[in-house]
Amino acid sequence: MANTSSAKKATRKIASRTAINKNRRSRVRTYVRKVEEALAAGDKSAAEDAFRAAQPELMRAATKGVLHRNTASRKVSRLAQRLKALEA
Repeated sequence: MANTSSAKKATRKIASRTAINKNRRSRVRTYVRKVEEALAAGDKSAAEDAFRAAQPELMRAATKGVLHRNTASRKVSRLAQRLKALEA
């Protein structure tokens, strides 16, 4: 258990930051899941709409430090690739 007041404050900050990051990560997963469900259903227009919504959400997570920059870019790239394959 933390003894000093600064350590207690650090513990509180970590707890609140963890909650925020958990919320952001969950939000990203929801957006990505919507894209994947639309792709699985073969619904091109719904997949495009979901992808347009998911892309900035992934990049925002990377900016906020929830995801690594390259991880977010890789996820966007792979979703775009699957979307393009659906169109062909």
